[in-house]
Amino acid sequence: MASLVYTRAKKNIADGTIDLDTHDIRVMLLKVAASTSCDTEADAATISAFTTLGELVATNYVRKAFANEAVNEDTANDRAEFDADDVTWTALGGATNDTIGAALIYKHVTADADSIPIAYIELTDTPTNGGDITLQWNAEGILQLT
Repeated sequence: MASLVYTRAKKNIADGTIDLDTHDIRVMLLKVAASTSCDTEADAATISAFTTLGELVATNYVRKAFANEAVNEDTANDRAEFDADDVTWTALGGATNDTIGAALIYKHVTADADSIPIAYIELTDTPTNGGDITLQWNAEGILQLT
């Protein structure tokens, strides 16, 4: 699973502008890599700065806010871990089905023009076919900061 932590997010996490366990952190689903530039534009400072967002189009799809965010210290692995509850979309599909290729985690502010991308996480290509889709995060956290 390939992932990318955006340059602005690294700076904002380091200076406290992004607080992973208290700010409004959300996730959106993206189409397969050929439909987005989010996997190659590491210096995008806002969601609207991406050349091609490539957000999923499907019935019952909405961007989701994380629940129960937590930042923990993992001394055995010398890192901090950011985690939250798994996220589920119910009956995702319909006439506008797309294939899910990635998740984009971001700090929501008010709109795409001021919301900050945090991480791009590649997913196994998953078609939307009317079933439930759950993003089940790694047992050691969504992000590991070393």
